[in-house]
Amino acid sequence: MKRRTFLASGAGIGAAALAAPAVAQGRIEWNMPSSFPKAAPGVGTNVTRFAELVEKMSDGRMVLTVYGAGELVPPFAVEDAVQQGNVPIGHNTPYYAASKSAALHWYTGVPFGMTVWEHQAWLRWGGGQKIWDDIYAERDLKPIYCGNSGVQSGGWFKNRIESLEDLQGLNMRIAGLGGEMMRKLGVNAVLMPATEIFQALQSGALDAAEWVGPMLDQAFGLQRITNLCYTPAYAEPSAALAVVFNTDAWGELSPDLQAICEAAAMQAAMETNAQFDWFNVQAMDALTAEGVEFLAFPDEVVTAMRDAWEEVKEEQRAASDDVARVLDSIEPFLEKAAAYNGAFLERYLPARG
Repeated sequence: MKRRTFLASGAGIGAAALAAPAVAQGRIEWNMPSSFPKAAPGVGTNVTRFAELVEKMSDGRMVLTVYGAGELVPPFAVEDAVQQGNVPIGHNTPYYAASKSAALHWYTGVPFGMTVWEHQAWLRWGGGQKIWDDIYAERDLKPIYCGNSGVQSGGWFKNRIESLEDLQGLNMRIAGLGGEMMRKLGVNAVLMPATEIFQALQSGALDAAEWVGPMLDQAFGLQRITNLCYTPAYAEPSAALAVVFNTDAWGELSPDLQAICEAAAMQAAMETNAQFDWFNVQAMDALTAEGVEFLAFPDEVVTAMRDAWEEVKEEQRAASDDVARVLDSIEPFLEKAAAYNGAFLERYLPARG
């Protein structure tokens, strides 16, 4: 990749369109597109909080102007724009770029996958960040974890799911490898930006939709279409967010500004995790009062999901060296984590009530 200078000049798809002046009186000024509406609770406020923290922690030496989904680049094209050097930094969820490497699904969330805290533990202590850095370096990118949704909703359905037969032929908005899992159960999995979900459900183009969880589902008005919400999201038990730098841009930052970006991402992650935990509780209470039913999938459906996921996982392992490397790292940890959680968390929560 040809070395680009981000600190001394604008860069972009049309310099005026995509890149603010990089330096103004010694201040770094970068445009930062996100895959999400910047006002959206959790996913949008995550990136705006990150930018705010960077500016405060750097004492105004680094300023990021956040652009929401579609304002600067399409929602699913953020990493492409960063890789191409059209913008120096972006915000998304890694599996939006999974066409580049299927392993990126595991850096967002996969069926029957890691919890928030397991994900962070693996990144920090289990070698997950090193593998992520290696995968992204091939595309001249530097990724930093920036938050997580926690356990999600399994989906809003217009009709009750009482057996596997009820899934046959459903048009369902669902992202990632959860979509591949559901296809094996007869679902027509559809990927679309979050901003299109409500209209598609309302028009009848969708029979069901998996988005995030009570806080965001409520904010997007999904309860106005149907009052049937199935939990949890076995297809995506959690979903991570990331800040992605062009490696040339990252390399041009001073060590203290790099450390500030890393610290700001971790602080934003902690706040976002807490935001989801707090406001999901409030939103579920409010939605229940409105008549929403939070239902469990039938046991036969959960079993079929798990079996389908094992098929998808092994297909992915066989098709990608990156996936195999990630799984070789994750699986031994999760085997031990299952025993730990069974002895601790799973005994504690039912007793607490």
